[in-house]
Amino acid sequence: MLGSWIIFGVFALLSWLVSMQLKSKFKQFSQVPVGLTGKDVAVKMLYENGIYDVQVKSVDGELTDHYNPMNRTVNLSREVYYNNSVASAAVAAHECGHAIQHAKAYAWLTLRSNLVPVVSFASKWVMWVLLAGLLMVNSFPQLLLAGIILFAATTLFSFITLPVEINASQRALVWLTNAGITTHSTYPMARAALKWAAYTYVIAALASLAQLFYYILIYLGRR
Repeated sequence: MLGSWIIFGVFALLSWLVSMQLKSKFKQFSQVPVGLTGKDVAVKMLYENGIYDVQVKSVDGELTDHYNPMNRTVNLSREVYYNNSVASAAVAAHECGHAIQHAKAYAWLTLRSNLVPVVSFASKWVMWVLLAGLLMVNSFPQLLLAGIILFAATTLFSFITLPVEINASQRALVWLTNAGITTHSTYPMARAALKWAAYTYVIAALASLAQLFYYILIYLGRR
């Protein structure tokens, strides 16, 4: 179990550092104005891509922005929704990138959506099964193997999320440039904001993979 805590500690520190950097960049770029608010950017990007059945809403919280494919809504935090900064424009365009992926049946997003029921089940039980499996690793190793399989499903989900997020950012940056929202001076800011946001997903995926390898090593070396 000590190895598990070491892995958790290392990646928790990395996650914290990236989160602090993301918040710092967002705060910095939130002071640089562009012509439209986050809401305006979202509506414009959706309409210009022929998407008229997705609502743009304001939600509470910080960095709580997300696209909900179930009710087809782009949900923007209040700061993003009302602010007319390059940071708000980048985040709003990124979330609309997900709406465009949905409309175009982007393969990675479709795969991710299909895995949601499996991952929801795995996430609910995986820690309990792994804990019991670790305690009974010598007497009943099959239980740890079951936990590893459940954990592998959540790890796979983390890695499938990466191309979904990266592609949404690519769509956002291309559209922001073509629509004239970002300029030669503000484009690098939008790219940096989305890059640091993507790093949070990368670290989460790597942390999950490292943890998975740790459990596999315990299973293989149980005797």
